[in-house]
Amino acid sequence: MSDDESHNQTFEAAGSGASLTYPMQCSALRKNGHVCIKSRPCKIVDMSTSKTGKHGHAKVHLIAIDIFTGKKLEDICPSTHNMDVPNVRREEYQLVNIDDGFLNLMTNDGTAKDDVKVPDSDLGKEIMAAFEDNKDLLVTIISAMGEEQAISYKEAPKGT
Repeated sequence: MSDDESHNQTFEAAGSGASLTYPMQCSALRKNGHVCIKSRPCKIVDMSTSKTGKHGHAKVHLIAIDIFTGKKLEDICPSTHNMDVPNVRREEYQLVNIDDGFLNLMTNDGTAKDDVKVPDSDLGKEIMAAFEDNKDLLVTIISAMGEEQAISYKEAPKGT
């Protein structure tokens, strides 16, 4: 039975199995933390809790800013309900080259990464200008929910 060809499967790629988000009770969310509003990863800039009303649920009013677009989003949910919190990672990469509007980056262990776009904002112009001045740059990339974006850069320390 095990010799059957239908059981021989090949897997080209496998994810780490980590979820893009995890649930957290609304009342446990904190200012400067992260939350998903309208399926977008956001950073909480303000939150307030209303008192329990006639029907017994305190409500949490969240004001947050999308970490990729900078748009302001609001949501109101009962404090006992769960909300999705995105798994947000920040990593620093060394800038190797800028090619066709994409940053060619390298991790500390030498792995190449070349799928992050140069930001359209002033930050992108600053990175381009500093790179053209032949400066060694470390670019900070934030990633959440399958999206990645450069959020800052700094000059690499000398002697590395």
